[in-house]
Amino acid sequence: MALLLTHARYQFLETVRVPIALVGNAFFPAAAMLFFVVPAAGDHPVGATIAAASMMIFSVMTSGLFTHGIGVAEDRAQPWDPYTRTLPAGPWPRFGARVLTALGMTLIGILPVLAIAVFLTEATATPVQLLLGLGALVVGSIPFQLLGLFIGYALPLKAAVAVVQLVFFPMAVGGGLLTNPMDPPAFIAAVAPFLPTRGAAELVWAAVGYGTPRPLAMVMFGVWIVIAGALAVWAYRRDEGRRFS
Repeated sequence: MALLLTHARYQFLETVRVPIALVGNAFFPAAAMLFFVVPAAGDHPVGATIAAASMMIFSVMTSGLFTHGIGVAEDRAQPWDPYTRTLPAGPWPRFGARVLTALGMTLIGILPVLAIAVFLTEATATPVQLLLGLGALVVGSIPFQLLGLFIGYALPLKAAVAVVQLVFFPMAVGGGLLTNPMDPPAFIAAVAPFLPTRGAAELVWAAVGYGTPRPLAMVMFGVWIVIAGALAVWAYRRDEGRRFS
């Protein structure tokens, strides 16, 4: 635990020392909330609440995919990373620290969305629902963090930047984060349950009191976690074998 917290502290400080990382993490969810949700559903309590929850999933995706996918690939190119991987601590403190760092970035990223929802919309949630929603966001972040770790350990930086962007937008749109979940387009309705974004969104929607997660979305959410976890471990071991054997 001490090693985990030490690594987490180092990685979090390293991240926040680049202010644009904080701005970028919070900008897209807040901008989407401000320019799309407020005008379209700001005066509708149910619509505003569900939309705010969807924008928080945006923050979860940004933190998981970009913080890990690009951050890990960038770290691998630095001399400090090979050195830390020769230390006898093993991989799990470093893996766990990256997860904690991404969760911290997620909390930072959802604050502007939450503020916009409170002050500029009719979104409503009880304190208990907010706590449940936060827990659902943590659970919902798992597949995106694992996918980010897979991309970061499997690809060099330039390729990781492109792949993260290619993964991020189709998952966000295909998962229905930018459409009315009650009446989505036919294509989105057909594709969404098979993407982790939809499973994460339905968890958060249910946590704040709207709807029940569908079995197909939850099953596919679990499948994504298993596959992404296996790919992340494989990519880490592959990178370690190539660079240190």
